[in-house]
Amino acid sequence: MIIQPLIRNNICVNAHPTGCAVAIRRQIKAVQEWRAKQGTPKDAPHTALIIGCSSGYGLASRIVAAFGFGATTIGVSFEKEGSDSPTQISGTPGWYNNKAFDSEAKTAGLNSLTINGDAFSHATRKQVIEAAQKMGKKIDLVIYSIASAVRVDPDSGELYRSATKPIGEPFTGETIDCMTGKISTISAEPATAEEAANTVKVRGGEDWALWTRQLAAAGVLAEGVKTVAYSYIGPPLTHAIYREGTIGNAKKHLEMTATELNKELKANLNGEAYVSVNKAIVTRSSAIIPIIPLYLSVLFKVMKGQGTHESGLEQMERLFAERLYTGASVPIDENGLIRIDDLEMAPKVQNEVKKRMATITQENFAQIGDFKGYRHDFLATNGFDIEGVDYTADVESVERI
Repeated sequence: MIIQPLIRNNICVNAHPTGCAVAIRRQIKAVQEWRAKQGTPKDAPHTALIIGCSSGYGLASRIVAAFGFGATTIGVSFEKEGSDSPTQISGTPGWYNNKAFDSEAKTAGLNSLTINGDAFSHATRKQVIEAAQKMGKKIDLVIYSIASAVRVDPDSGELYRSATKPIGEPFTGETIDCMTGKISTISAEPATAEEAANTVKVRGGEDWALWTRQLAAAGVLAEGVKTVAYSYIGPPLTHAIYREGTIGNAKKHLEMTATELNKELKANLNGEAYVSVNKAIVTRSSAIIPIIPLYLSVLFKVMKGQGTHESGLEQMERLFAERLYTGASVPIDENGLIRIDDLEMAPKVQNEVKKRMATITQENFAQIGDFKGYRHDFLATNGFDIEGVDYTADVESVERI
């Protein structure tokens, strides 16, 4: 079958297996070249668990840990499998990303295990614990990178749904069509108290704490273990819909959880827990948030012009090499956060972004923003628009990568 992107309401609902595999191989090659230039690391993780390993920053973290630092990796994600049916839509991009990663790791002689399961369940945690015990490994790095819309409480069985909404007041902002570049205005009504609370249950720190405590209780965490969860703050122009909205509330809970976990890990394993605030990148979910796609397009244009733009992979290279594994204490800000978003939030960048955002129109968008770059990143997350891939060719099996 020939697979072309299916876009619905700024969401790509299918994936290209070959495109995903080619993209993974190129990211791996980029990390290997980066490590060759950097030389032998001063410090390194030996066994890394990546919870949410199949896309975005979680996938980038796994690639850097394995191919940049030589770590054994255990990845957890919940993905839809591909099918051989000529009429069925393919599996999720994360499914193909994981398959490609494991294949490349095996070729490189790296140990890797990918578990396709609900990261919120006790059963999946048990599976990870048993896998680590069978390997005879102690996990010294835990990355928590979950961006799910729903969560089933593993004890009560109650289903919670997250919402991306403002709190207190409605929000209206401009957005762009990911395929045409057309600018339009969309609005979001304020969240109810229940929606806000449910979003914290899904996207806050509760599950991260469950993972950390159950791994510690099972004795599979190493002395000096580091655990890192990912967050975003962004500039004031996005705060109403993000940082001061339901997602931001959940991220604040995540940050408070880091403080609690840090105390526990220090006391019991001489370990550490952090939240890393990362740069804005295109993800499968960000395209539907008011103002974010437009902001990203302008941000990319400005940062590329100033020579400071980073992909998610480059962010993770810098997080590992310049923050987590330097042989010294992890640098944090006054709130205890790792700030790897420093290039995005540099005044020179933000002042220019703010100026452009105030004057943007449909007519000048091509000059002010980087729609081409944004559109590429949007499609590439699902294996499309990857250079060298023939998208007119039949994919004999959507399982084939």
